[in-house]
Amino acid sequence: MALEPVKDDDPTIGRLVLQAQEDISLLVRKEIELAKSELKITAKFGVLGVVFFAVAGFLALLAIIALTVALGFLIDRIPHIGPDGAFGIVTLLYLLTAGLLGLIGYKKFMAKVGPPEATIRQGKEIPKAFKGSK
Repeated sequence: MALEPVKDDDPTIGRLVLQAQEDISLLVRKEIELAKSELKITAKFGVLGVVFFAVAGFLALLAIIALTVALGFLIDRIPHIGPDGAFGIVTLLYLLTAGLLGLIGYKKFMAKVGPPEATIRQGKEIPKAFKGSK
């Protein structure tokens, strides 16, 4: 059996190694792009949860102020409800609203923010591709 000369368009080990390096580099860049895009999406939903937390905190601060004023009126006028009853009702409304917004914010934040699952799942497939298994 005679050896045939190598043609210019035949793949050599050097060319194959170079092509493999380029493919791996492209794969890594694409995986990084996928992770970035996933994190951007989850970060948007995380911001919404943080906004709900901020509003809940602001309303809780208002409730503390209203509770303080109501307590002052209550001590001053124990026999009648008057303004202190009104301030107490407002305080309870603030606290209920703050609790509701805090719960909504918590659920939004916990439900939408997480690790980039598609990137992790696809990253686990890379070693299988190098081994040639499916």
